[in-house]
Amino acid sequence: MLERKALKKNEPERCILIGAITQEQNEIKSQEYINELKFLAQTAGTKSIKVFQQKLDKPDPNTFLGSGKMDEVNNFIKTEKIDIAIFDDELTPSQLKNIERILNIKVLDRTNLILDIFASRARTSYARNQVMLAQYEYLLPRLTRLWTHLERQKGGIGMRGPGETQIETDRRIIKDKISGLKKKLEKIDRQMASQRGNRGKLVRAALIGYTNVGKSTLMNTLSKSNILAENKLFATLDTTVRKIVIQNLPFLLADTVGFIRKLPTQLIESFKSTLDEVREADLLLHVVDLSHPSYRDHMKSVDEILKDIGTKEKPELVIFNKIDSLSKDPEGKERAEEIQQEISEALKGNCVFISATKKSNFVTLKKKIYNLASTIHSERYPYNSFLYEIE
Repeated sequence: MLERKALKKNEPERCILIGAITQEQNEIKSQEYINELKFLAQTAGTKSIKVFQQKLDKPDPNTFLGSGKMDEVNNFIKTEKIDIAIFDDELTPSQLKNIERILNIKVLDRTNLILDIFASRARTSYARNQVMLAQYEYLLPRLTRLWTHLERQKGGIGMRGPGETQIETDRRIIKDKISGLKKKLEKIDRQMASQRGNRGKLVRAALIGYTNVGKSTLMNTLSKSNILAENKLFATLDTTVRKIVIQNLPFLLADTVGFIRKLPTQLIESFKSTLDEVREADLLLHVVDLSHPSYRDHMKSVDEILKDIGTKEKPELVIFNKIDSLSKDPEGKERAEEIQQEISEALKGNCVFISATKKSNFVTLKKKIYNLASTIHSERYPYNSFLYEIE
């Protein structure tokens, strides 16, 4: 029987990270994903010890890696006392079962890791139910894996949420759980939709963007509130809405959960309320971490999700954050100015460059938001007089 060894109190689990280099995912792209996976693992509370990557035409349908590389991984696990193997792609149920049998340790894939982080971050009953629904839907096709009864496991990352308490993990019970959670969430969704409808004749804006780009910090500054903002992935799960006033224009601003590459389908479907805030927004404020080397890919990932949910045609202002990280020296400042010029030309000026932490260029930011929001307001609510009370 597979059992995790007991960990000393406060000792992080030791993990290895495993990825594939393929024609669809070259070496550079694979390394970017692995770096992101390492940050995900750190956010989940585990310690990354080593990275294993293998060039493959396509992942092995049985074990993801080839037999030789799997032997290398297995030997390292035994020598270095590794607790978890984390794969950078979603494993099929059969791959998961086969790999656990070979490695004899806990095996997670990227989807399971993200779900685990969401479980640890959920602070409200609604968010917890959303995460539980996603976890159960992930669990359902994997009930025949080696660790069928989750109560045998001893906790740690990948085991939060339903895995800690669910004992009888047969399909009927899981399906009943999924059905019950969907009904509960549908009821809350209707209530939240009603609340959104009662917000009055105000323009609705939504902060969107990749995870950990500074949306909550920007929200705090604009609204003078105190939303949790951390240098961790998915610090925000629950949608927060604040009333903002710029000059004479009040509008509603929603801070939404961050997106990520390879975002699990279960989460996209489960986090309906966040997506509804985006769908029903009049204006999208797309925050981008300009200091991140993969910021273009991050923008593309967000754009793809917006397209999937039918909101890509909404008015959008792209807010490039963390410009202070690019201009710490004269050479960096010059390069930052060149990048800003290139981006501004490409986006036809529909962007702004700021530092949310240092409040740099906030006058320009507020002016651009005001111009967009006031135009929308005049079109939607032409008889509201407060727009015309300012000179």
